[in-house]
Amino acid sequence: QVQLVESGGGLVQPGESLTLSCRASGGAVGSFTMAWYRQAPGNQREFVASIFANGYRNFADSVKDRFAISRDNAKNTVSLQMNSLKPEDTALYLCHRPAGNFWGQGTRVTVSS
Repeated sequence: QVQLVESGGGLVQPGESLTLSCRASGGAVGSFTMAWYRQAPGNQREFVASIFANGYRNFADSVKDRFAISRDNAKNTVSLQMNSLKPEDTALYLCHRPAGNFWGQGTRVTVSS
């Protein structure tokens, strides 16, 4: 059974940076497309970023100049580096593996002064 566990969320001020991590068990992150989504209160869940098995990366327009996605095959983790954070980035961030439709529980990010 695949389990995805996110960590790294917290409260930051606008303009600051934060790195989220998704630790996977039950499947190698390097063998699958892995993605980050987010859901703000009252909003639909939205795509943030993904990394394919071949290394190709894809980003939502709202974050593509500020966020980076990477993976560490040795640690079986996928990270989301978030820079120049804005209040509108406030959300629950969820790790997702489309193959098998696996989701983590999420880690909360709040951007506020």
